Amino acid sequence: MEFTRLGRTGLRVSRIGLGCMSYGQATAGMHQWTLDEDAAASFFRQAVELGVTFWDTANVYQGGTSEEFVGRAISRFTRREEIVLATKVSGKMHDGPGGSGLSRKAILEQTDASLRRLGTDYIDVYYIHRFDPDTPVEETMQVLDDLVRAGKG
Repeated sequence: MEFTRLGRTGLRVSRIGLGCMSYGQATAGMHQWTLDEDAAASFFRQAVELGVTFWDTANVYQGGTSEEFVGRAISRFTRREEIVLATKVSGKMHDGPGGSGLSRKAILEQTDASLRRLGTDYIDVYYIHRFDPDTPVEETMQVLDDLVRAGKG
């Protein structure tokens, strides 16, 4: 496997990443074509065997079940320290003020939920999945900085 640095972060990642949108409980989200955990297992195993260390998911992928599958796959096939784990925030997880968007409340709530589903206490790469026109960019950037300072992101 070839590796590279992720921008100026210092993170060393595999040039090939494992995108995990296709893994999750089909009844839990918007896509009926996703692979269940048993079917997805061989992809996680092969990624580890081939040296794919960059794994990418999102809180909204199949209602959070993709993150759950990813967390369990890390425990089953590798060690957390061997994976550069990426996830995303923004999409609707539930009704209510913390259920979607990029407000401070939403990001803090959704980060903690992602961490629980992933079975880890930190995220290596945390993406903004979609722009939120209702939240000032400064608020979003401040809470992301706060997450980094808290050791969560």
